Amino acid sequence: MPSGFYIIMAAQFFSSLADNALLVAAISLLMQMQSPAWLTPMLKVFFTVSYVAFAAFVGAFADSMPKGRVMFITNFVKIVGCLMMFFYDAVQPPSVPPYITVLFAYAVVGLGAAAYSPAKYGILTEYLPHQKLVIANGWIEGLTVASIILGTLFGGVLISQAVSSQLLAFDLPNIETGIDTAPEAAILIIIIFYAIAAGFNLYIPNTGVDHRVPSKNPFYLIHEFAHCVKLLWGDKLGQISLATTTLFWGAGATLQFIVLKWAEVALGYTLSQATGLQGICAVGIAVGAVTAAKFVPLNRAVNVVPVGIAMGLIVIAMNFARSVEVAVPLIVLIGGLAGFFVVPMNALLQHRGHILMGAGHSIAVQNFNENLSILAMLGVYALLIWLDFSIYTVIVLFGLFVAITMTLVRRRHLYNLQTGPLPAIPADAHH
Repeated sequence: MPSGFYIIMAAQFFSSLADNALLVAAISLLMQMQSPAWLTPMLKVFFTVSYVAFAAFVGAFADSMPKGRVMFITNFVKIVGCLMMFFYDAVQPPSVPPYITVLFAYAVVGLGAAAYSPAKYGILTEYLPHQKLVIANGWIEGLTVASIILGTLFGGVLISQAVSSQLLAFDLPNIETGIDTAPEAAILIIIIFYAIAAGFNLYIPNTGVDHRVPSKNPFYLIHEFAHCVKLLWGDKLGQISLATTTLFWGAGATLQFIVLKWAEVALGYTLSQATGLQGICAVGIAVGAVTAAKFVPLNRAVNVVPVGIAMGLIVIAMNFARSVEVAVPLIVLIGGLAGFFVVPMNALLQHRGHILMGAGHSIAVQNFNENLSILAMLGVYALLIWLDFSIYTVIVLFGLFVAITMTLVRRRHLYNLQTGPLPAIPADAHH
């Protein structure tokens, strides 16, 4: 790989590390405010809504200037969201509950992430030949998962009693008194990691691609985006890879909160301890992602769809785990299956999208669908928690939904095979 690829990976690692640590700090902040339990998954909903609301515009924004500059600007937006969360007691109107301010601050971070994502993935297709897309995605996804592991664990460590007490001892200045709580101290540290990511963004190489905005008319952009959505869903390979990644990210975001709740109920874990199980799941994803990058070529990516069916069924086995000795290997297995089937499908989706419409627009379409799935699935999860469903019932419903949906995706692919030739994938697109 060229040296610029490692700069891209470093920038992605630190930004993703901060994203995941911030989620833990934000959950801790809501718990400190004694907000209702169903508001916890709403954090992710507020984070995700920008991916859907601004999907028609972020692709054009990502393609309007060098990707490194886009990533720098969007990391700065994330820092602004962190500062809003850090100073929540100063910026909230007196009549507004404090957790509303936290949710909206997290939405600002989500806005930065929504604009960051098309640049993060789009630069790979600009910078690398198609032969290296699968292995590049494997490394990026593997590193992203490593940042999820470390970021989740890092967030858990920052809010733990041992570390937070040391951070609070510094008593750095807040608006009125100082840093008074563990979440506030954690958020301040997380801002530093966003700043490090922004520093790497400045050194991402310019790929030489001509960056011009086709139009600043919002109606044109919406029409163009709708055309891109239709184009990708109409492609025989694009629709399978898009359906798979859409389900994966919706399921993955929901599983993140399911694991936290399940660890509390089944294992008696605190939030700080439960983040360790999320890290364990991410270890499995990393192993699966790297394995797929090594053994699954781009032209056989659709062969991994049955792995998604198996993952959905195995998730149900969480209901029978009552000890760490059983829970850890089960969580690793679930993560491994998830990583193994999402990396080839993600690479295939990027390949087809780049051919059909260009990198930035393709990633924007992907983000729109995936985050619409996250909104829907987290909304249903929050509703089930609000209705006081048992976490064990939620797990069964979740696993069956994933398995059935992936079965339908596989049947659609088999139907496509019967109706004519599929789009050609270069035979030399191995690693």
